Amino acid sequence: MKKTLSRVLVVAVALIFVSTMGFAADTKAPAKPAPPAKPAVEKQATAKPEAKKELVDLNTATIDQLKSIPGIGDTYAQKIIDGRPYAKKDQLKSKKILPAAIYDKIKDAIIAKQEPKKK
Repeated sequence: MKKTLSRVLVVAVALIFVSTMGFAADTKAPAKPAPPAKPAVEKQATAKPEAKKELVDLNTATIDQLKSIPGIGDTYAQKIIDGRPYAKKDQLKSKKILPAAIYDKIKDAIIAKQEPKKK
């Protein structure tokens, strides 16, 4: 009789333990609280105007100016100079001066200005 009672008690404790584990697994972790919203006026007051980067002209830039563009080293800078003049900046890609991946990285930092036509 004591063995049977002990077994029933062990089974009951095991069931209680398992059932509480199931409830604990079903509960979701509390969501992280959202960061406090800042007033729109404060954002405008503290926002700094972006400094406009100076574009590098492919047709007139020195080798040092070209090398200052991230991704352009000695070899590419010299190729750019040797391929002048450029009517459009995308000619760096079409003339195979630069690979497309490098051109895509630098296209916002360069420009190909045209000299005014002489009469």
